[in-house]
Amino acid sequence: MLLHGIYFCACGFLVSVICEPASRLVNIYQGPVKGYMAPEGGVFVFYGIPYATAPTGPQKFRPPLPPPIWTTTFEALQTNIICPQNRALTKYKGEFMMQEDCLIANVYVPDTEETNLPVVVNVHGGAFQYGYGSRRAPIHLVQSKKVIAVNFNYRVGAHGFLCLGTEDVPGNAGMKDQVALLRWVQKNIAQFGGNPNDVTINGCSSGGASVDLLMISKMAKGLFHKVIPESGSKTAPFTVQVDPIANAKKIAKELNYSNVDDIENLEKYYKTAPYEKLYEVDLGKDKHTSFVFFPCVERNIGEEIFLDDDPVNIIKKGAYTKLPMLYGISDMEGIFRTKYFDDWKDQMNEKFADFIPVNLKFSNEEEKEKVAQKIKEFYFGNETINEESILEYIKYFSDVMVGYGTARSVKMHVEAGNSQIYLYKYEFVDDSTDYIPYTNIRGAAHCAQANAISDLGDESKLSQEYKNMKSVMRDLWLNFITTGKPVPDGSEYPAWPPVGYNRSPYMSLNRTLALKSSFLGNRAPFWDDIYDKHYAKPVLWI
Repeated sequence: MLLHGIYFCACGFLVSVICEPASRLVNIYQGPVKGYMAPEGGVFVFYGIPYATAPTGPQKFRPPLPPPIWTTTFEALQTNIICPQNRALTKYKGEFMMQEDCLIANVYVPDTEETNLPVVVNVHGGAFQYGYGSRRAPIHLVQSKKVIAVNFNYRVGAHGFLCLGTEDVPGNAGMKDQVALLRWVQKNIAQFGGNPNDVTINGCSSGGASVDLLMISKMAKGLFHKVIPESGSKTAPFTVQVDPIANAKKIAKELNYSNVDDIENLEKYYKTAPYEKLYEVDLGKDKHTSFVFFPCVERNIGEEIFLDDDPVNIIKKGAYTKLPMLYGISDMEGIFRTKYFDDWKDQMNEKFADFIPVNLKFSNEEEKEKVAQKIKEFYFGNETINEESILEYIKYFSDVMVGYGTARSVKMHVEAGNSQIYLYKYEFVDDSTDYIPYTNIRGAAHCAQANAISDLGDESKLSQEYKNMKSVMRDLWLNFITTGKPVPDGSEYPAWPPVGYNRSPYMSLNRTLALKSSFLGNRAPFWDDIYDKHYAKPVLWI
């Protein structure tokens, strides 16, 4: 027997106890759905609900189709469905089911009779190449009984972001999946007790870049009301392809297909290639801070377009809805590039130009080398890059991959009239964190703030300092999700005003919260000058 909100156990004489978790039945537009109490308690979880249908076979790059419907109860228990991706990068814990029709949502509902709760939708990260919705669980966040949370799968890699501008491969399938999910939330979340008129979107890394792009997309307008881009932005070099046709040709060549200059044949190759083939190439090792397949500016083929212009142009024109934003980075984002340091340090000395961002352009190779030398000297001086340079190496990749994109976007948003942006840098480091190679220094790595907010397994084993930090971070994020301010009036935390024209102030999130000025210091204006002169705008379709 199942009782609302508790476990019911039937005990027999000298037999083991049989317990079934409590369940909750919800009638959504597709049919009845049953979710179950999480082992941690206090949260009903509905796993694996189809929110759309991914087209398959030769149509696999098309926009998502409507979801299935059913008449019998859908048991929302499937936790291991993931979209096609490189198996070596997947990082799925346990056995997974990789399938083309992979568009599922997971809904986390607090054990309360309250309705009309604010909703937070998380977009997973993974460089637009890998990942899945439930990778970071929000159980602790939802146990607050203040919010309902949703996470989900969307198409990644070639399936999500091959962009040929043709009818069958228009581009941005993965972003259109995200929009389909948000439309599904608008249609169904009230049945779970959520408020469709109070939706916050958040994500880290490519998830952060995604929510930042969703904010300026006409296709997504009105589907959410607050935005939290973590360690990712719409102007980062891995967010919008400069030349998607060139990228498609590059990968096809690496897969030993040679007839790449004929678009019809190139399209046919991708449409007929099995998805296992498309993920043989490891797209995470490019020196120029990019990953090949990620969102693009689309060609107008008479269908809904997710992104119709360069994000820089959209922001400068102010042609989007200004929403409250909680925007920031971790202190040492570039730590995730240390695995390449021993190989790359010598290559950076030989030809630093290979390591500058992909979204910069130059009139000739001489100009590129000159600018590359200027950048190298700014970060490394006139010294040879060696083991003693690793902190400068981390700072460089922190800036070019994540930090400056955030600084640039914030500056443009403020200039466009958005006065509701709360800027931060997450700097907390636990004593259990590994030292940076060749040093006795620790740092807050890429998406450390997202780890602080989400669940990390058995948190009883964490240090008391990290438990305290996670509690503070969850408070700040819940404040923003529920009020639009990380520190609302009357809060116990230090006042946190919106950022202004000079990228100040920003909040340092550490053992002690401290309001600081000059986000990225002199590095932000240094890159302003570089991008003002050399920004490579995305190639627009003719």
